[in-house]
Amino acid sequence: MARDKSIAVLVPCMNEEQTIRAVVEDFRTSLPGCTVYVYDNNSSDDTAAVAADAGAIVGKETRPGKGNVVRRMFAEIDADIYIMVDGDDTYDATQSAVLVNKLVEDDADMVVGARVGALDKHQRAGHAFGNRMFNKLYTTLLGKEFSDIFSGYRVFSRRFVKSFPAVSAGFEIETELSAHASQLRLPVAEIPLQYKDRPEGSESKLSTFRDGTRILKTIIVLLKEYKPLYFFGAIGLAGILLAIVMAIPIFVEYQQTGLVARIPTAVLCTGIVIVSMLTITAGVVLDSIRRMRAEIKRMFYNVT
Repeated sequence: MARDKSIAVLVPCMNEEQTIRAVVEDFRTSLPGCTVYVYDNNSSDDTAAVAADAGAIVGKETRPGKGNVVRRMFAEIDADIYIMVDGDDTYDATQSAVLVNKLVEDDADMVVGARVGALDKHQRAGHAFGNRMFNKLYTTLLGKEFSDIFSGYRVFSRRFVKSFPAVSAGFEIETELSAHASQLRLPVAEIPLQYKDRPEGSESKLSTFRDGTRILKTIIVLLKEYKPLYFFGAIGLAGILLAIVMAIPIFVEYQQTGLVARIPTAVLCTGIVIVSMLTITAGVVLDSIRRMRAEIKRMFYNVT
């Protein structure tokens, strides 16, 4: 099992003074021998001091955003197994051993604790709607490996952490983690786990519209990066379809009169088709580059 492996619990957080002690103590109790790292992201309260007093190793990331914190933690911390969890005490620490054992038994690179009931009972209506929409969008466009791409409770292998090219700055980091595993077809797993309400007085840092917009942008960017042929091909085909629809009256008129009276429209249709063909060509070229980048990522993953 995981008894002979070093385990690092990574807790990125900001202003979690009320909950961080329980998180640190619960994980140290549930996983004897683990090391809990709390990285403070410009907290204005005593999060760092409380975490240190509870027995955690405290680090700091001054650039705002969960993605920036996770990137620093992945770079600085060495372990065999990594557990990432939020500092708001909404995830059950007693289930961490289940996730770790699943990672080891399946020789997986990431195990996600899918939140049971999170969308129905524990989130604001806007958050719940956004979660459903983005999860559906992700499974349609990028991969069907995950049912909860926004879960903050994940276990990783060392080779995943050290080969993960994190670029996200904020809460969209979970989407990037999922997309990385989907692109490289890494062995992953999901385990449904109960999700708790935030303790009274503890407030979520997630903004429905601001972070929802950023996550949507991230999914679009990831689709462009990971499936450029589909992305640019769809744009190109849409342009060609538009040009055909606009050109139908011109062809009808030509069949009836033998003349092309709508020359500006004909020129516009021709231009749209040319641009659309160039867009599709760009998608083909970028898809070749994408395959090469995926091979390079796989090489880094294999040698880690």
